[in-house]
Amino acid sequence: MKKSFVKMWIVIAVSSLGLIPFAWAQEKNITVKGSDTIVILGQRLAEEYMKLHPETAIQVTGGGSGVGIAALINGTTDIANASRPIKSSEIAKAKQAGYYPEEFKVALDSLAVVVNSVNPIQALSLKQLLGIYTGRINNWKEVGGSDQPILRYCRESNSGTYAFFKEHVLKNQDYAPDCQSMPGTSAVANALSKDEAGIGYGGAAYFINQPQLKIVPIKKDDKSEPVNPVKPDGTLDYEAAWNFLYPITRYLYMYTGFKPRGEIKNYLDWILSPDGQKIVEEVGYVPLKGK
Repeated sequence: MKKSFVKMWIVIAVSSLGLIPFAWAQEKNITVKGSDTIVILGQRLAEEYMKLHPETAIQVTGGGSGVGIAALINGTTDIANASRPIKSSEIAKAKQAGYYPEEFKVALDSLAVVVNSVNPIQALSLKQLLGIYTGRINNWKEVGGSDQPILRYCRESNSGTYAFFKEHVLKNQDYAPDCQSMPGTSAVANALSKDEAGIGYGGAAYFINQPQLKIVPIKKDDKSEPVNPVKPDGTLDYEAAWNFLYPITRYLYMYTGFKPRGEIKNYLDWILSPDGQKIVEEVGYVPLKGK
């Protein structure tokens, strides 16, 4: 009786100090939260894994990369999905809370620039994209299109896609104030399908095989050839992503608060295995090279 009481007191004390991660307490129940870009992929991965391991329950929700990482820091999710790398400020907050984030690259994503299919534009450079999204370029005729105002669509500020585009395309400059924030990439696709003057961006997988949309080839600079993240047959160009020939290519991430163990480790190991990467491919993302 005495030994049991002492053991229970130690467990409670260590847990109160934040030394037992949320993940370890419920190893057969895994929660995943974060990036809306990854949410469909995350749900499919969870479904397939649970078919193989019916004793495990995995719950996947979106909300944005920032929301997922915040949940990881406050101990309310086991895995955070993110379409951008974790920030140094978030790592610092995690450590203050007793967590030490571990990063896992689970796929690649070609961030496509999209317009309505009737738009005559054939290609854009990164410099032109910067001009469009910062508000310096406001008419399609300035970039070789028709004479009409450009209507800009972007993601919400808590989105990893928003942050990645701002850092890598806008060079950390502010978005134009008239940029219309959309709650997800599907919403961007829906808006552009009805807006002949619009432009938007998001994971290429969301825009493939939609005849009312056009994925715009992108040039790294004025001297470069434009590169389309999608091949003529409508499939993703893996080589363009693996070799970063397409200039807006990124990794997709999963983060844990500690070095994973138990069922969480098993789940992540499966995602990174050929079987898990096959699901990545089937959903429409680029699998890791060599997997």
